[in-house]
Amino acid sequence: MQSEYVLQIKDVSKSFSGVKVLNSVCLNVRPGTVHSLMGENGAGKSTLMKCLFGIYKQDEGEFHLTGQQYNFTDPKHALENGVSMVHQELNQVTKRTITDNIWLGRYPKKRGFVDEKKMLADTIELFNRLNIHLDPKTRLDKLSVSQKQMVEIAKAVSYDAKIIVLDEPTSSLTDNEVKLLFTIIGVLKEQGVSIIYISHKMDEIFRISDEVTVLRDGNYIGTDKIENLTMEKIVNMMVGRDLEERFPPKTNIPGDVHMSVKNLTTKYPPIVHNVTFDLHRGEILGVAGLVGAGRTEMVEALFGARTRSSGEILIDGKKINNSSPQKAISNRFALLTEERRETGIYPVADITFNSTISNVQSYKNRAGFLIDRKMREDTDKQIKNMRIRTPNRRAKIRSLSGGNQQKVIIGRWLLTNPDILLLDEPTRGIDVGAKFEIYQLIINLAMSGKSVIVVSSEMPELLGITNRILVMSNGFISGIVTTDETSQAEIFNLSAKFLNNNREAEV
Repeated sequence: MQSEYVLQIKDVSKSFSGVKVLNSVCLNVRPGTVHSLMGENGAGKSTLMKCLFGIYKQDEGEFHLTGQQYNFTDPKHALENGVSMVHQELNQVTKRTITDNIWLGRYPKKRGFVDEKKMLADTIELFNRLNIHLDPKTRLDKLSVSQKQMVEIAKAVSYDAKIIVLDEPTSSLTDNEVKLLFTIIGVLKEQGVSIIYISHKMDEIFRISDEVTVLRDGNYIGTDKIENLTMEKIVNMMVGRDLEERFPPKTNIPGDVHMSVKNLTTKYPPIVHNVTFDLHRGEILGVAGLVGAGRTEMVEALFGARTRSSGEILIDGKKINNSSPQKAISNRFALLTEERRETGIYPVADITFNSTISNVQSYKNRAGFLIDRKMREDTDKQIKNMRIRTPNRRAKIRSLSGGNQQKVIIGRWLLTNPDILLLDEPTRGIDVGAKFEIYQLIINLAMSGKSVIVVSSEMPELLGITNRILVMSNGFISGIVTTDETSQAEIFNLSAKFLNNNREAEV
């Protein structure tokens, strides 16, 4: 029955450059429910939603809202008909106020002028409806990531949306911020709004979903109510096989001390204090801690991307000076940054550029010109080795899924042949199947004699792939534990060890 659903997607197909990314996909969403859309990176989830939202035009298929067929020509057309989308990468005017951002492009007017009074009143009414406690006059660049996301959701609701698509909404949020987001989603459900929720995080899916649809390689696999599903069933639908083990066996055996860090302290601000530890050759060292503990700042200081006020770094007993990222690369360090979209990829460049940019000097001939053939060969090699899903090496990296973008960046660093890899949240926003591949890659690198530091906010990940875990609290090392002899409780207690009233930490 058409009246049973607020949205019906019927047999939608879409191809790019001859590669079919959606193949007769179907999806039915009931009113006032959270319908989760799952699948590996490259399965077609975001592409399907962009077709719905009018960003892409599907090659085949139909979209029906409350029984009536629509083919949205652009996002404005979709918004006017009750379909909103909050993208993974927020696109906001950060130098303007919350109110300006919500009503941008549709300011209410009075006698030919913008009606500031009505705009403010409408924003307050909207926030009261959603239980959002923000000052509408605040500029967006003063807000946290989660607060900016609340603004974007409020904007979506302001269009009287019947359906709101949330694409990886919690990828950069803390646990407390996730709770706030879920509260907003609960309010929307009570008001009859339907949510299409895209996420790789299984715990979230089971917390808020009513139904789950799984795509695999652009094909519709199935839909079921959440009470009929288990994590194992969803993983089997996503990857086409049982994923009996979440983590590969830790077959690497740490050797002698490779790097020694002594009394590392950063300035501007002094967030890392007197950090001292050893990293062994062939070891995977995890770094745990709460938000603001100084984990990212520490690896940035090791890589020369953050100024050190004191401390030493020794490689095989010899002091080195990573005064800049260029110097660190020459000392055979590599840094995979936490935010790949902001500091990892060159979005308007192709895969070849993104794969070879860190190693560009090695592609120059004696005359100083780049050897294109060698760059193409290395890019094709990394596409094959990393199993990157792309039409070809000339595709823009921004057209790839998040997991495939991450694979390109890892492949880029491997071309520099590093000895020490600093991986900051290497599997953030990546599906369970791709995570396993990256875990295996990390273990293989350690087995080859390379030393790896993995910063992660996922405790099971740290316990699953590391040999030891360094725990940070408020900029200090609060402990270093052997992974096989520790527990989540011990790591959490160490994470809170140096907290004080002058610093607020979020779990």
